[in-house]
Amino acid sequence: MGRETERKFLVKGSDYQKDAFRSMRMTQGYLNSAPERSVRIRLCGESGYITVKGPTEADGISHFEWEKEIPYNEAQDLLQLCEPGVIDKTRYYVRTGQHIFEVDEFHGENKGLVIAEIELREANETFELPAWLGEEVTGDVRYYNASLTHTPYSRWK
Repeated sequence: MGRETERKFLVKGSDYQKDAFRSMRMTQGYLNSAPERSVRIRLCGESGYITVKGPTEADGISHFEWEKEIPYNEAQDLLQLCEPGVIDKTRYYVRTGQHIFEVDEFHGENKGLVIAEIELREANETFELPAWLGEEVTGDVRYYNASLTHTPYSRWK
C-alpha cells in the first residue's frame, strides 16, 4: 500500500503526441466515486485493474493509492456494476528529463479535455516543464476522473 504524489496540468496543443514513446486506450468506471474513498475499475490494453484511492491531502498533491491487476474478463464484468458515466481516454507517455508525463486525451462526453499528470517522489520535487504544459490544475476536483463521470467536460460550458 502506498502513497501517490502527483501534479496535474492542462495541455496546450498536440505536440506531446509526437514526443510520446507509447500510447494506450483506456476505459474506466467507478464502483464508488466518493472523494474519501474511490474504487476504480480500468481496462487498459489486454489488462484489467482495480484501484482504491483515499482522500486527497490538503496540499491537493498526495493521496493513498492501492492498485491490483485483475483478469480482463473480471474487470469487464465489474465495469457493468459501476456508477453511471464511463471515462474513455487515450493515454500518452512522454519522457521529459528524469520524469514521465502521462497525458490523457479524453473522448466521449469529455472530448476536448487533455490533462498531463506527473508522479513525483515528494511534493516539492523539481521537474522540467515541457512547452506544451499549460495551467496547473492540481487539487481542482473538477479535473478528477471520478468527477468527470458525474460532470463531464462537455457540460462545463
